[in-house]
Amino acid sequence: MKINKKGRVAVKPIVKKNQANVDHVTGDKIPKSFVFSRMKLPGPVRQLQMDLRKLMLPYTALSLKEKKRNTLRDFLNVSGPMGVTHFLMLAKTASALTLKVARTPQGPTLTFKIHQYSLASDIAQSQLRPRCPADLFKTPPLIVLSGFGTQEMHLKLATIMFQNIFPSIDINTVKLSTCQRLVLLNYNKDTKLIDFRHYSIRLQPVGVSRRIRKFVQNHQVPDLRNLQDVSDFVTKAGYGSESEGDEEAATVTLSSDLGRVNRNSTKSAVKLQEIGPRMTMQLVKVEEGLCSGGIIFSEYENVDEKEAEKKQDEDGDDSEEEEEEGEEGSEEDGEDMDEDLED
Repeated sequence: MKINKKGRVAVKPIVKKNQANVDHVTGDKIPKSFVFSRMKLPGPVRQLQMDLRKLMLPYTALSLKEKKRNTLRDFLNVSGPMGVTHFLMLAKTASALTLKVARTPQGPTLTFKIHQYSLASDIAQSQLRPRCPADLFKTPPLIVLSGFGTQEMHLKLATIMFQNIFPSIDINTVKLSTCQRLVLLNYNKDTKLIDFRHYSIRLQPVGVSRRIRKFVQNHQVPDLRNLQDVSDFVTKAGYGSESEGDEEAATVTLSSDLGRVNRNSTKSAVKLQEIGPRMTMQLVKVEEGLCSGGIIFSEYENVDEKEAEKKQDEDGDDSEEEEEEGEEGSEEDGEDMDEDLED
């Protein structure tokens, strides 16, 4: 704030740093999302909704508030000016918990039935050393799809939907510091279930003990009162061998520095730690439009068709058996008639 010669107060305008709207890789606009529900959810499911919002950061509305009178058209009208490209909608009924993933404004819409789920807090409580730093959600996660290589149309649509729900990356220009999280979806063709996992990515230099890593990262003076020499800090039994299974982990050679420990042209072990949420779900329906339009795929119709075909096969077998029994009976009747004529 400055006061000019005329005594007027000149206030410098506040310049807000807006998020980029165009993907530098594809040239398309960066995908953004709304995660919401159009009904009142139970406590655990509402927490699952908040976990999904954190997962979709930074290109989502973390504090989105919906009301009972809000309709899908209300969210659609707001999504256009804000550049929102995807809707994630949770719904809980007496029989099932579902997640709809839709592309705005014209679809398609994929409906998943959630068979099992675990919250991020449940995952953290099950771990000895849960890891969730504050800057973990400043960049979008990487997406990895496994088992979706099939010619079925509904799985192709699911692959395209999940690939486009997060920004694309260029492996030649991407910064390693932005690769902090990973979303993994694994499709099992036998059970038709999709395992949904969310991990944090961390790199550890190969051959460096855990105590040395902490010393370099935190810059804290170690306690050497019970040691005879500084070398004991490294070589003492239990310290120098704390590599935490570097031989078993996947190792990469870094092309640039990453933090204080992982240096350029050195080998580092890539480790994944689950941060949640975790879901096991099944694709049950695909619609052409935004929660409307023609049905491209329906798991329930396929089940009904299979049951009808099975029933037809059973009926066909029964009719064949009846015909065979009828033919045998007619032959026996013919033999009886011949015997009567001879008499």
